[in-house]
Amino acid sequence: MDRLLVLAINPGSTSTKVAVYQQNKQIFQKTICHDSESLERFDKITDQFQFRKEIIMEELDKANINKEDIKIIVGRGGLLKPVSSGIYEVNERMKEDLRNSPIGEHASNLGGLIADDFAKSIDGARAYIADPVVVDELQDVARLSGHPLIERRSIFHALNQKAIARHHASSISREYEDMNLIVVHMGGGITVGAHCKGRVIDVNNGLDGDGPYTPERSGSLPAGDLARLCFNGDYTFKEVKKMIKGKGGYVAYLGTNNAQEVNEKARNGDPEAQKAERGLIYQVAKEVGSMATVLEGKVDGILLTGGMANNEDIVTGIKKMVSYIANVFVYPGEDEMHALMMNGLLMNKGFIKVKEYK
Repeated sequence: MDRLLVLAINPGSTSTKVAVYQQNKQIFQKTICHDSESLERFDKITDQFQFRKEIIMEELDKANINKEDIKIIVGRGGLLKPVSSGIYEVNERMKEDLRNSPIGEHASNLGGLIADDFAKSIDGARAYIADPVVVDELQDVARLSGHPLIERRSIFHALNQKAIARHHASSISREYEDMNLIVVHMGGGITVGAHCKGRVIDVNNGLDGDGPYTPERSGSLPAGDLARLCFNGDYTFKEVKKMIKGKGGYVAYLGTNNAQEVNEKARNGDPEAQKAERGLIYQVAKEVGSMATVLEGKVDGILLTGGMANNEDIVTGIKKMVSYIANVFVYPGEDEMHALMMNGLLMNKGFIKVKEYK
């Protein structure tokens, strides 16, 4: 058991994070950045599989990690069919859906594929994913959009939201399953989840145009105006999709997706930066208020996490608007690598059961 190593793999759009743990002690961690030229040669994200896998192998070799001691490999989950929260062993059906996602392309789709390939090369190793972005615990009423042709979907930062919620509950000697929490993940995407007794019963779809605008996403847009924009002949479907995700939010207003840069300009008196930052704060706070009603006002805490939780002005602004609902706790950054490892260890020790992807 002492030699058993856990390998965590978290592919992002421009980087791949990899870490190795001996029990719960991190013995290696690396964020491998990929320049745009390296990735532009691939038509599809899943075409990057071999490229990213080989780089991970090189980094493990440089760190003198004995791969034969790696027995648990946990990758970040991708855009699969909706699943319940938990850890899943990678199987053939999952790999097929990761290669040809029913929802779309995302770098996280590579997590399970690379984990499985690694496991096949190591005697006794097994590959898993944990709390993918498609974790779906929505209550039925939350699925109603207003038209039967469109159903609200659960796509959010499940891995980090669940990890931070459990960490917070543990820090105050309570059980996550006994609490009502509102968790706000603020990064390139922003998701605000209503956690009711261990289940995320409502959350905005942070991937595809729902909720607050973000550094690069438009969030919810007025439906009539969006429809007119789609059919006025000036934009293609691809261009409109890019407005929603990639060229929305700060990018559309200010030409940058760098929240720190926007904050610095706002602090230096730039009126457009100040306006855009105020708007983001305002919309996040509105979404928190919305989730408070979902929990019928019974909120044990509001947790702010993700990269922008390091931004003092954004945190202060949100606190000012929502602290009357419940106490606000700040957990800057994200804890995804640790969460992947913990899922693997808890599974190995029998504290949580492995689920089957069907």
